[in-house]
Amino acid sequence: MSNESCEIALVKLDNRHLEGALKLSQEFSWPYRLEDWQFAAQVGEGVVLERDGEVLGTALWWCYGARYATAGMIIVTAKAQGGGHGSRLFDALLQSTKGRNVLLNSTEQGLPLYRRRGFEPWGMVHQHQGILADVPQIDRSDDIRPATADDLAAIQALDERAIGMPRQHLVAALLGAGEGLVLVRDQEIAGYAICRRFGRGYVVGPVAAASIEDARRLICAHLVKLRGRFVRIDVYADDGLSDWLRELGLPLAGEAVSMVHGTTPAPVAPFHMYAVANQSFS
Repeated sequence: MSNESCEIALVKLDNRHLEGALKLSQEFSWPYRLEDWQFAAQVGEGVVLERDGEVLGTALWWCYGARYATAGMIIVTAKAQGGGHGSRLFDALLQSTKGRNVLLNSTEQGLPLYRRRGFEPWGMVHQHQGILADVPQIDRSDDIRPATADDLAAIQALDERAIGMPRQHLVAALLGAGEGLVLVRDQEIAGYAICRRFGRGYVVGPVAAASIEDARRLICAHLVKLRGRFVRIDVYADDGLSDWLRELGLPLAGEAVSMVHGTTPAPVAPFHMYAVANQSFS
């Protein structure tokens, strides 16, 4: 091992690293704000490569029950690439997830590393974003309303059915950071959507519902308040929302390959996750 490698320490992510993590993500033109890093660290865990106090790499994960975890915000600065540091960082992440099935969304550049570690593709996420010029027309019936604190348990239960993983802590934190809407049918919550500040503007997600029509209505109920704002929505490519989002003026800005190490979670029909909270949390 070279002297340079010896100087690079692998340590647990904590608050002192967040300014450096922000700088690292800016090196790759990722849109995170410091507040976004703070939120991610609050609801998850991570490791950092650092040398003389400088953050050279990050990897974060979020555990959902005993069986599942997601991984993301995996970055290694250009000046530390090529020395095995990315593998070292990612191996520490996998070890920390303690045998869980691990999901992540990969860029093209990350695919070789993840494939070498046993990850297999299972789908694709489409990233749509832009300045929302027009307010979409929606059915303004009264079955969509703001979420309240009394709705939390029902939203958490619906989220688990829609994505197949218990994410109670994440859902509570997302609702605390943003605005939630629920769709009520037969006096039961049949869908929900959260909008919050993120990156260059606002992100709509997660969005969980029993049909694509319900998902569209929940998304539109948020978008009517976001005219002239920068909006981002990340959806699964197979669900048929991408063309509709383009028609609303939110073009496709990027794609990520959804991968799993182990088995994918099993949602409970008819509920489905149509838009992700972000590509790291899923």
